[in-house]
Amino acid sequence: MIIQDLPSPNCDERPAAIDMLILHYTGMQSAAAAIARLRDPVAKVSSHYVVDEDGSVVRLVPEALRAYHAGISYWRGRRACNDVSIGIEIVNPGHEWGYRPFPPAQMAAVRALCQGILSRHAIPARNVVGHSDVAPDRKQDPGELFDWRALAQAGIGLWPGPDPDGPPDMAGLRDGLAGIGYEVAPTGAADDALATVLRAFQRHFLQACVTGAADAATGRRVLAVHQAVGNKQTR
Repeated sequence: MIIQDLPSPNCDERPAAIDMLILHYTGMQSAAAAIARLRDPVAKVSSHYVVDEDGSVVRLVPEALRAYHAGISYWRGRRACNDVSIGIEIVNPGHEWGYRPFPPAQMAAVRALCQGILSRHAIPARNVVGHSDVAPDRKQDPGELFDWRALAQAGIGLWPGPDPDGPPDMAGLRDGLAGIGYEVAPTGAADDALATVLRAFQRHFLQACVTGAADAATGRRVLAVHQAVGNKQTR
């Protein structure tokens, strides 16, 4: 893979070892605009890589350093996910500017880039996530058109087996989401807080039904993903 280096000043030393990979979309009208912002010292945002729609890849920050891509975030009990993660920005205008499918050349480059990263760092499958997974109240990316299942089939991240039969345990929905890694408000919190997390979950694992509803299909899929986490859990 040919990678062009365009260093960003928006980085610093890591305080902890790498164990997460977070995928984003750029959410801007062009790749050039996104790269310019990610290199702007005033903006104070960055990522390690940017993957354009034609499959070309730019490296902004060395993996050994901390980039500023996740912001306020949470996954599996950890906050400040920038400390331990590598961030990939995938060029797409996003929901604000005309969200569209990710082209095959782009997805092939994302797959190859992720496989390289996973060969260099001990990142468990359950820690390959989207920006919306770690910041569901703020972010929607990479969104419901991103092919998480194909990545998992290539050994990148996690995808569940068949959903269990029968009625789901809706009483255990919050516990299931928390067991996957999401930050979930306790029972008795406002329903809209749970809906926000459910939409993030659905964008990743139930993409045809991004409603935020705690329905039976979502309950079964939460159980299936939670079971898959248990089956692949190594740390």
